[in-house]
Amino acid sequence: MQKPLLKWILRLGLAGGLAPSAAFALCDVNYVAKPGDNLFSISEAHFGDREHWKLIYERNQRMLAQTTVIPGRTLYIPCPEEEKPAVPVKVEPAKPAPQPAGNVELTLLTGGSYGPFSDQNLPAQGMVTELVNAALNEAPSPVSYTINWEEDWTKHLFPLLNQKTFDMGFPWVKPDCELNPQNERCVNFHFSDPVVTVPVMLFVEADRSFDYRGPEDLVGKTLCRPNGYFNQDADTTRRAWLDVDNLTVLAPVHPRECFALLQRHEVDAVAMNLFLGADTLVQEGLRGDVVPLEQPLAEIGLHVVISKRHWRGTSHLYRVNAGLKALRENGQFDEILNRHLEHFWSQLQ
Repeated sequence: MQKPLLKWILRLGLAGGLAPSAAFALCDVNYVAKPGDNLFSISEAHFGDREHWKLIYERNQRMLAQTTVIPGRTLYIPCPEEEKPAVPVKVEPAKPAPQPAGNVELTLLTGGSYGPFSDQNLPAQGMVTELVNAALNEAPSPVSYTINWEEDWTKHLFPLLNQKTFDMGFPWVKPDCELNPQNERCVNFHFSDPVVTVPVMLFVEADRSFDYRGPEDLVGKTLCRPNGYFNQDADTTRRAWLDVDNLTVLAPVHPRECFALLQRHEVDAVAMNLFLGADTLVQEGLRGDVVPLEQPLAEIGLHVVISKRHWRGTSHLYRVNAGLKALRENGQFDEILNRHLEHFWSQLQ
């Protein structure tokens, strides 16, 4: 399980502009050399530094022209012998939200059991929670705000946010509002820019063959995807896999039920976001028995939402978007994302 997970965690980090680090060493894999590659650049891409170039050289001498990398040739990227499981990384909490004596100007709503994005027991209360905190602190004309917790996710959009009991909520997936403008989220809510983007994967039994390159490979298959807030990818743009002919989709309430069905061979694969799937595998003791395929089903963005009937909707969304842009420009976004990815990966060792 670990190597495909590691590839996707690394890719998610790189999508946010991160450089790899030792905690994300992408090793024990084959790599097809591209024009412009050299031993130093390959080492930096896979290990986060140039110091491991000799390790790559020693294992691939027959594929090299002395020390020159030849485009098109397949190189083996070994793991350093001294490499040990990552030590859990302590994540410092985000700067606390302003707490004025009187009423705050902005109230936000989130919930738990959605690791690594939002949970009160996570460092800094989760990746998205810390990014939202930081974005509001970096926003122009910052306002006083609080982040509130409601563990029943079914209450968030309707009625709490729709009725403006709270001003904004996170993290939520935006449907394809052009394809389905009557979707209740499209009708009732504005969405911020994506805070983070997450791959949705197929998880399969390690000893059973399942070849997936695109939606056509799902014809005649039976998939499981948990119901409720876990399946927010249902109406996103890249959802062609749900429209495949003769595809059966089961939807139990909890992710662990999907993996139980997989083990009983009642479904061919489980579809869920990478982080939820990885966390469930560890919790259920399925490490090594179930693996994610490398080709993602989709990529989903997690957003901040606000009611379209909120009189300050435009200004609050501007604050969030401007703050996220500032975080990316000043490097805080990379630093926060990297710490949470390292912490998440350390929990899977």
